[in-house]
Amino acid sequence: MSSETTMRRGRGWIWLMVGAGLALVIGANWHLVHVAVSSQPDCVAHVRGGAAGSPGAFSAAKSSCTPR
Repeated sequence: MSSETTMRRGRGWIWLMVGAGLALVIGANWHLVHVAVSSQPDCVAHVRGGAAGSPGAFSAAKSSCTPR
C-alpha cells in the first residue's frame, strides 16, 4: 500500500466524519424546530394580568390559558 493510498483513505474518513457530524447537527435542529412548531405547552401557574402578586413575580404578557 502506497503513501498516496493511505492519505486518500485518511481524507475519506475525515470527510465521512465531517458529513456525519453535519447530519447530526442538522437532524437535531430539525427535531427542535419540529417539536416547537407542533406542540402546544400546557398552562403553567403564573400571576394573572392585573392581579397583585408577590414582589418579583412574573406574569404572562398575553396568556392563552383561560382564567379559572
